[in-house]
Amino acid sequence: MNSVVFDAIKALLDEGKTPTVALTKSRLAQPVPMPMIIAAVSQYKNNPDSINNFMRNPQQSDSTELKTSQLDRIEQKLDKLLELLEQK
Repeated sequence: MNSVVFDAIKALLDEGKTPTVALTKSRLAQPVPMPMIIAAVSQYKNNPDSINNFMRNPQQSDSTELKTSQLDRIEQKLDKLLELLEQK
């Protein structure tokens, strides 16, 4: 499922509104196929707790930080290798 759709549903819930296909579609930040919207709203109505499983997680920003730290380590290794090459 598309987390953008579940973010729109969460925004509606935060406003105290009941998510419907039309309301959810109006809150989307980007175009999403109608079957995805219908499936997300149906899933929410069948199991309201399911929204917590599909929303954007803070872990996504953690993975970005992980990639950044990996890049930093690679750059440090490259700097050491270049330094060794320059010494020869």
